[in-house]
Amino acid sequence: MGRVVYWTIMRAAIVIPSLWFLMYYFQFRYWWIVAFGAIYGIIIHPAIIQFRKFENDNKEIVQSTLCSSCKHFDKTAVLCLKYDEHPSLNFLPCDGVEWEPINNFDYEEKEYN
Repeated sequence: MGRVVYWTIMRAAIVIPSLWFLMYYFQFRYWWIVAFGAIYGIIIHPAIIQFRKFENDNKEIVQSTLCSSCKHFDKTAVLCLKYDEHPSLNFLPCDGVEWEPINNFDYEEKEYN
């Protein structure tokens, strides 16, 4: 996921100053069309495509590995937070030794009226 964010920022860092420079070569009404087209076509659309590819590449890891049911697993980055390593289908950072289930229940005492 970091790669998607990094390249989106890099493209924005190139496109925005370029558009600012090109503003003097286009008429004002055409500049807005060019600016919106460039921002969508060079920054937003490639980021969406990269994000979808990231999701598809990691779909099986998120859905069917032991790590995905651990409380130390971050699904947005496909990362084991305890070991700061990316699990794969053939690699578990802790080998299942440090696995702890996700706690979905609230064990605090609740007041019932």
